[in-house]
Amino acid sequence: MIDPETERDCFALLDRFMAALNAGDAAAMDACMHFPSIRLAEGRMAIYEAPGQNPMDLFERLRREDGWSHSRWDDRVVVQAGPNKAHVKVAYSRFRADGSLIGAYESLYILTKDESGWGIAVRSSFGP
Repeated sequence: MIDPETERDCFALLDRFMAALNAGDAAAMDACMHFPSIRLAEGRMAIYEAPGQNPMDLFERLRREDGWSHSRWDDRVVVQAGPNKAHVKVAYSRFRADGSLIGAYESLYILTKDESGWGIAVRSSFGP
């Protein structure tokens, strides 16, 4: 059974991360991550060793090519958790400003907890 406090804390972190992403606020996104942080997507693994290395060009490309405006969580499930690590299965959608759907994607996020609190350590996504 997943501890309700762990689930609540993980979801609150993910909400902050999505708000930062939608605002295009790289520093706020970094504040939601633990470093080094890993992202595996489109067959490539990127390792961000420190804050400030998370490239925002993906969102610039999405705006230019797809008209991306914002994203939202569709589903989040903590599938495994201990006191200092949680595996969270997420589904999210990307939208244009007019509300039309660009695409829906699934990912697995690994969140870790240290003295500063919970942070995203790994994102493995089936989306770009």
